[in-house]
Amino acid sequence: MKQKIPDCPVETTLMLISDRWKVLIIRDLLEGTKRFGELKKSIGNISQKVLTANLRSMEESGLLTRKVYAEVPPKVEYTLTKTGYSLQLVLDAMKEWGMHYQNTYK
Repeated sequence: MKQKIPDCPVETTLMLISDRWKVLIIRDLLEGTKRFGELKKSIGNISQKVLTANLRSMEESGLLTRKVYAEVPPKVEYTLTKTGYSLQLVLDAMKEWGMHYQNTYK
């Protein structure tokens, strides 16, 4: 079921990446395709259930693709779509702002 896209562009962006885990998933996938275990290890303190839910949501939103290989044990890879990669500018701005804040309020 598709979500209704808000009229406000800022609200649309927040709808897609407002969860802290989604931002960290995007950060990691900007480096390239990753397997589920690589993402879990890289992100750190995230449960398998929460990671799975976020990946499914992001796939449904068109931010990433999921490729399943028919082998045992199952191999699944995640890759950002063109839309997902376009969020790099947003993450770069967040990083710059965060560094400025850290330097100002340390």
